[in-house]
Order: sequence, then structure tokens, then C-alpha cells
Amino acid sequence: MTNFTDTITPVTHDLGGFQVRRALPARERTMVGPFIFVDEFGPAQLDAGRDLGVRPHPHINLATVTYLFEGAIDHRDSLGTFQTIRPGEVNLMTAGRGIVHSERSPQEERDRGPKLFGMQTWLALPDGREEIDPAFENVGADVLPIVEDNGAQARIIMGSLWGKIAPTTCHSETIYADIMLVRGGMIPIDAHADERAVMLVSGEAELDGTPLEQFTLYVLQPGAAMTLSSTSGARAMLLGGEAFTSPRHVWWNFVSSSKERIMQAREDWRAGKFDTVPGDEDEHIPLPEGRPKTISYP
Repeated sequence: MTNFTDTITPVTHDLGGFQVRRALPARERTMVGPFIFVDEFGPAQLDAGRDLGVRPHPHINLATVTYLFEGAIDHRDSLGTFQTIRPGEVNLMTAGRGIVHSERSPQEERDRGPKLFGMQTWLALPDGREEIDPAFENVGADVLPIVEDNGAQARIIMGSLWGKIAPTTCHSETIYADIMLVRGGMIPIDAHADERAVMLVSGEAELDGTPLEQFTLYVLQPGAAMTLSSTSGARAMLLGGEAFTSPRHVWWNFVSSSKERIMQAREDWRAGKFDTVPGDEDEHIPLPEGRPKTISYP
């Protein structure tokens, strides 16, 4: 009997020189804990002079989490934030009632050709907190706890795992970790969260003897004690947390428990009612006219 409730093969988008693999939302499942959007991108090396170039765009009722394995990204938002994120750090942007941000390659990355390898995830905000004030925080790699044992090193990005707690803000119970295994390494997967999933992002690994396919999202049976292991080395992401009792809807960059709130956000972006991004005011991503790539499946 398998210990997986869902095995989700991501949808791959080729963005010209690099690939983005989207595991959530999917037809099989919309959320794992608060995670409602899971993208893995790269590894890729872009040509010199190329910019990641994600123009200003809006979000509501969610928090975005950016985490890099390689490369660097300049984040700007409508709060006036400017932050360069580097590998091992966390950029947590809480959209709440509304925020606009852009993601660009730093000039030094453009000069030598940007490297892109990392994760971007969205966390739905819980009932009663969807319309909180927008906020941003960068949590440095030096303050994120690391657990080391049995040939495994796990950096805790969010929440409490293996007896240690990350300082990153959690709006609901959340677990998120970056796990590195050397040859013959192994680590038990904490079974306390309501919902958990594992994605292998490099190398080869097994969960309780079942080989994992790279970039597939494996949703684990609740409460099942499992061990992640590798004979030759691997990197994997563990994510999940508190199960939501009320549904969330997704359309483009908007997440909400209310379809009407999403419709309002669509019209507000079309009408130019969102704040602009200081230092990046000249461009924006227009509202999709047809069916966007990111939608929920009611």
C-alpha cells in the first residue's frame, strides 16, 4: 500500500531559455496545507544580457515565498521595498488586501548570464486574515535553523520541524524545508502536520523504498511516519501544514475564498487602481484576456 494520497506531475512551461514546472494548483488537488501554488524553475543559465524580467503584477489574499538554490533576483514592490534575494534566503511577501511587485535579474547577473534555479510558492491566507495589510520580509540564510544527522542537512524555511523553529512569519500553521542528502543519507519526515508533500529537485531519492521522480509532487498520507533516503545524493523540498476547512479560488495572480473578491481585483488592475512599484513604474503585466495559466479547478 502506497503512502502517497496524490502523485502530481507538474505542468511544464518553457519561458525561453528556462523551464517552470507548476505542480499546484492541479486537477488532482488545489492545496497542500496553505500551499496553493508550487513552482519549481531551472536549473538554467541564461545568455549574457538576458533579464528574468517579471514585470510588475498584482496579488491579493496570499503570501508569496521565493527560495533560491542558485542565482539572484531583485524584488521590488508597491510598499517601496527593494531586496536582492540570494540562495538560502527567504523572501516572504504578504499580499493581504493587495500588493504589486516585480522580479528582475540584478545587473551583475545580467552581465554574466543569469542563473535560475529555485522555488516560488504561494500560501493562501487563512479565514479572517485574507485582507490584512501587505508586508514584506527577507529572512537571511544565517538565521534559518539547520538540522544535520545521518548524512542529511535540512534548512527549515518556515514553521517547526525536527525540534527547531524558523523565524519566518507564518500566517497559518506551515512547514517548509530544503533537504540535502549526501550519498547514503537519510532523514525521517515529520508526521505532525495535517498535510505534507515532498518534491525531489535534484539527484535521486526514495521515500520508504519508493523511488521518486524529479519535480513530481508526492502528497503523503496524513500521520504516516516516513524516511527520505538517497544512495547517491539528492535535494528535496518538504512542504505543507494546516489543512484549510474553507475552499480557496485561484485566477491568474489572485487567490481568495471569495470569487467576487477576485472579480473586484481583476477590475481594479484593469482600471489601474493598484499602487505602482517605485523604481519600476514604466511597465506592467496586463490582465489576461482569456483563460490564464493559473486557475483553480472547482
